[in-house]
Amino acid sequence: MPRGKPLLLTFIRSALAGTSALALVATAHAQEADQQTATSGDSTTLETLVVSGGSGGVITAEGYVGISSATGAKIDTPFLETPQSISTMTEQQLKDRNPQTLLDALAYTPGTRVGAYGFDPRFDAFFVRGFDVTYTGVFRDNLRQPAAVDSIFKNEPYGLEGVSILRGPSSALYGATGAGGLYNLITKRPIEETLREVQVQYGSHDRYQGQFDFSGPVNETDPFYYRLTGLLRDADTEQVGVPDDRAYIAPAFTWKPDEDTKLTILGEYSRTKTGGSATYYNDPATGKVTDIFVGNPDFNDSVQKQARIGYEFEHRLNDTFVFRQNARASTLNINADWAYAYGPNDSDPTLLDSIAGTYDERLTVFVIDNQLETKFDTGAIEHTLLAGIDYTKLDFRGLDGRGVSPPLDTTNPTQGRPVGHIDFDTRTIQDQWQLGTYLQDQIRYDAWTLTVGGRYDWVSTDTDTRDLATDSLTTISQSDKEFSGRVGLTYQTDLGFAPYISYSTAFMPNAGLNTETNQPFKPTESEQEEIGVKYLLPNSNTLITAALFNIDQKNGLYLEAFGGGSIQVQRGKLRSRGFEIEANTSLDNGLSLVASYAYTDVKIIQGPAGTVGNYVSSAPRHMASVWAHYTLPEDAPGAGFSIGGGARFIGSSYGNDQNTIKNSSRVLFDASVGYDFAAIDKKYEGLQLQVNATNLFDRREAVCTAGYCHRDQGRTVIGSLRYNW
Repeated sequence: MPRGKPLLLTFIRSALAGTSALALVATAHAQEADQQTATSGDSTTLETLVVSGGSGGVITAEGYVGISSATGAKIDTPFLETPQSISTMTEQQLKDRNPQTLLDALAYTPGTRVGAYGFDPRFDAFFVRGFDVTYTGVFRDNLRQPAAVDSIFKNEPYGLEGVSILRGPSSALYGATGAGGLYNLITKRPIEETLREVQVQYGSHDRYQGQFDFSGPVNETDPFYYRLTGLLRDADTEQVGVPDDRAYIAPAFTWKPDEDTKLTILGEYSRTKTGGSATYYNDPATGKVTDIFVGNPDFNDSVQKQARIGYEFEHRLNDTFVFRQNARASTLNINADWAYAYGPNDSDPTLLDSIAGTYDERLTVFVIDNQLETKFDTGAIEHTLLAGIDYTKLDFRGLDGRGVSPPLDTTNPTQGRPVGHIDFDTRTIQDQWQLGTYLQDQIRYDAWTLTVGGRYDWVSTDTDTRDLATDSLTTISQSDKEFSGRVGLTYQTDLGFAPYISYSTAFMPNAGLNTETNQPFKPTESEQEEIGVKYLLPNSNTLITAALFNIDQKNGLYLEAFGGGSIQVQRGKLRSRGFEIEANTSLDNGLSLVASYAYTDVKIIQGPAGTVGNYVSSAPRHMASVWAHYTLPEDAPGAGFSIGGGARFIGSSYGNDQNTIKNSSRVLFDASVGYDFAAIDKKYEGLQLQVNATNLFDRREAVCTAGYCHRDQGRTVIGSLRYNW
């Protein structure tokens, strides 16, 4: 489709850090693991060197196994205490798999649907539990990372130290979010120990990349720490006229004058160049996707520049109160040209008629979250009380123009066709602010933890759309307010089992106009009942989680194919029911593994004629994955080698809401092999070679979503040479 996303603004805020009683248990477990590592020489280490502690949702992890995070409660809380399904993708897993996009990184998390739009380097579009969370569910360091129309922030995996995934409605703390949940992307932060890493990569489609990561104390005396991460990439892709070039730099600083105060500043700038169109032609005669690129290599540039600067401040006022303030200002500018071949030419069947367009979008966002945490006892009951207020301001400016592209010659589909100047014909200005206040109490008695939270949001949105040809103006003003809540109960047994039950709600105002009714979109509301169990195996670095859930959503927004492009539609009611199970482990013998299975039944309960009772487009009922990585022991033959392999099963699904198109099931395989040159001689210590392959057997089948069909991304192989000192 020519424009990958429609007019759907989001915004809002979120949160951070702290401590909890069970965190002491996690810390003790971590210290024991560290001692075992020191004596065994195993490479698995506990990732707890971050200076800024739990702020921003930082994950405490050992290898592939996350132990605690602030993502589920805005206070650093062991996962066994969080009364909701939560997963982690740790820094070690990111290193082993070397994902090149956020979608690659999320591919092994349960219930997460990536690849619904096939090969498309323009956007990180994905679903969880059957719901699109691209606009409503992406957070950065526990603060919302908003999006608008095509202005979707790009995420560089090399700049992340982990991802926490909180499934299900979560507005009680995070405000305006969707039914599927939220993904908290955690930025690399300064660490106390010296880190020096440089890396070069070469891969498929002439991919050249250099990157570096430096961190440590500024000097030996002052409480200042720094981190500087960056990369430069020049790359083509499997599609002619669609590059994947990027320049990225991310500085960070931490000041920690004493144990009660810390300030971390996080910055980023990036420039990414790719294509304005990236998809394949759908033949109306057969209803099938072809191998013909719908775009025009001569008119297909998309350049996105984005920057952010923010801080995380924490100060312990006394033995009872901790104050936190977290803020970020972000800006994004995208300029893109696109072309789209939509159908056969009337006079020459070898030609396809094409349209073209250009757009210039600017998105500016400011987010601030203020928190006050206190701990106290009422008799035998312990309380961790969190109160907060947050504010988000979003400004969007968009210019859009449409024109004509010369016909596409199917006998030479990669040939460029010069396109004349296209004037802008519409201007959209959208201003949106949100104010939310929330309260949460984690109540602990013996082995029981009761989590109760509530939040109230006020949202105001003004949208002006001007037709530049006629100078006519359409203005829409929307005001929304809503209460959201969560209540959950967890019980922890001495054997490591932690069964839980929870109820949560979500609220998401929708900016924009319903072109079917010519009225503003209604807010999307959802609620979830969930029951599950988490099991941290005693004396083993293994975590197993399972959950049953039921989610009801009304007034959700989705893309539908329309006139060679796409429009937003608002469905009456969806219901998602399912089951998920996940296992993560990193053992002393060098084996790390993550495995999951998800059954998701997503149906349209109320909707357009011909869709009621049907399954939601591109939502597989069955998905499963397994990834394993093994490092040979130092005293074994072949010492220095490591191998990894994974398989991702994606079950069959329907390609439209009418359930007249079907996507076949498929299994995609990934692999890696690495070598540590220190096994040859200690003078090579720190030098490592790694090769990763994604979609190893190059399956490129059709995948249809919202009535339009794409192709799976083909095989990519990337070799990396890394040096640490």
